[in-house]
Amino acid sequence: MVVSSDASAPTRNAGFGPETVLIVDDEIALRDAVAEFLAEEGYDVVTADDGRDALRHLRRGLRPCVILLDLMMRGMDGWEFRRQQVNDDDLKDIPVIVVSAAGLSDTSVKAQLGDVDVLPKPSSLEEILAAVHRCCRHPND
Repeated sequence: MVVSSDASAPTRNAGFGPETVLIVDDEIALRDAVAEFLAEEGYDVVTADDGRDALRHLRRGLRPCVILLDLMMRGMDGWEFRRQQVNDDDLKDIPVIVVSAAGLSDTSVKAQLGDVDVLPKPSSLEEILAAVHRCCRHPND
């Protein structure tokens, strides 16, 4: 199941479990393609247009098994989202996979954002799925 971002609607946590992935990216076509692929693999997916939208979902109670985070977005970018996430005791332990075309090394991203996994953009859907599997229980297990 994919739940698209709607800032005015409350986050629907009913039915979401340890297989929920939050995708934070302002590139609609890419975000929707990854969301659809993960949903076909059995994951529940919630999408957000930027960091502010993602924080809104999380502060309303969404607890995904992982966050797929773009760094360069209009509105609140991934850098600011991550700063706010790690400073929030309720959110800081949610794993993050940075998926970005920023061209920065893994070492540089981790030095600035802490304990995150890093995938270059573009990454194949299989690479993204493998990274999600490392953080989340597989829905069919």
